Amino acid sequence: MENYIGAEKILEKKKKFIMPCLGHFYSDPPEFVRGEMQHLYDTNGKKYLDMYAGVSVINCGHCNPYIVNRVVEQVKKLQHVCNIYLTENFVNLAERLAEVTPGDLQKSFFCSTGTEANEGSLLLASIYTKSSEFIALQNSLHGRTKLTMSLTGIGMWRTDTNPVGGINFAPDPYCYRCPLGKKYPECDLECANHVEKIIQMQTSGKPAALIAEPIQGNAGIVVPPKNYFKRVKEILEKYGALFIADEVQTGFARTGKMFAIENFDVVPDIMSVAKALGNGQPISAFISTAKIADTYTRPGASTLGGNPVSSTAGLAVLDYIAEKNLMQNARERGEQLKTGLLTLQKKFPIIGDVRGLGLMIGAEFVHPDKSPAFKELDEVLEILKDRGFIIGKGGVGRNVMAFQPPLVITAQDVDDVLNAIELVLQEKNF
Repeated sequence: MENYIGAEKILEKKKKFIMPCLGHFYSDPPEFVRGEMQHLYDTNGKKYLDMYAGVSVINCGHCNPYIVNRVVEQVKKLQHVCNIYLTENFVNLAERLAEVTPGDLQKSFFCSTGTEANEGSLLLASIYTKSSEFIALQNSLHGRTKLTMSLTGIGMWRTDTNPVGGINFAPDPYCYRCPLGKKYPECDLECANHVEKIIQMQTSGKPAALIAEPIQGNAGIVVPPKNYFKRVKEILEKYGALFIADEVQTGFARTGKMFAIENFDVVPDIMSVAKALGNGQPISAFISTAKIADTYTRPGASTLGGNPVSSTAGLAVLDYIAEKNLMQNARERGEQLKTGLLTLQKKFPIIGDVRGLGLMIGAEFVHPDKSPAFKELDEVLEILKDRGFIIGKGGVGRNVMAFQPPLVITAQDVDDVLNAIELVLQEKNF
């Protein structure tokens, strides 16, 4: 077996050399050293079923040979010249994205991270509308640059002591914990209607855009009502504002559609993508219609954006999703997982809500008074990790068990994780 320094030594070095803002899961974390499709392995050779995919990145599986082999061949030929020079892969990838994205989204700009893609989307919206005012949703997460952090509604991620002005937050479409105290569908989508009130009363009347995750990941897999985005888009169009869909976590077959916004029958004006596009290779993009994109004419470049290697990975990802029909697997395994969690909800009152689309599902842990049961969730996740199951967590109260696994998981995998969760909840008498 290879020599690894181990988790304890990593934590020592992390404390000494890494900024303390970067935390980690688990009180007793393993060191992962190998990945193989839906599985991870630690320094002791222990096998884990990964139900989080590196936070919705490894949609096609860890070290997928189909993708890795194409990336390795490209690395041997050409890694980087910068996109100010001509290479073929990034324009081919842009063409493919134009084919798979909804509506008339056509032109892409490649960069390296989801934050960059969102920042670029916001810049493009400002250029097109000639406005610098934005609306985001409460409990959103859009990035860690100055503007994207200012547009992030989750308090724990808003570490900037002097956020950007001209930003307003609309109520979350979070039916389980409605911020307006309403109940769907009697509410008539008041959370969406509130966007118009914000435009009229808290902006100049001409905001540049509203940016939203179709399903809020870090907020705890918050899924809006079916017609929410239709109503929002109608309001935005009335005031000449754009709709930016942040698909960084939700894109590339995760929800059973290529992009999550397609579940809501709405076409965004601009879309941000990242994470799963590279299946571990750093790549992102913002994509828009020709009409909007063609207003971005002043010089712009991204040194590593869309380089030959990451573009190769993106092309291979799109090929693999299509050839292996990962959208269908996401729908079928997602329905199996959600049904199983709903069954567990009936047995264990600590599960207050189950929600999600495809293989992006959250189970919210609560006390009898509906307050977040985050300590209990941490305890459950720690035990599951020890038994070979890696599951994420999210939510403003850090009390939502988050399932965003590789889309290659099997029916047996889903049964295994559901059985493991049931055993732990029984043992803990939750």
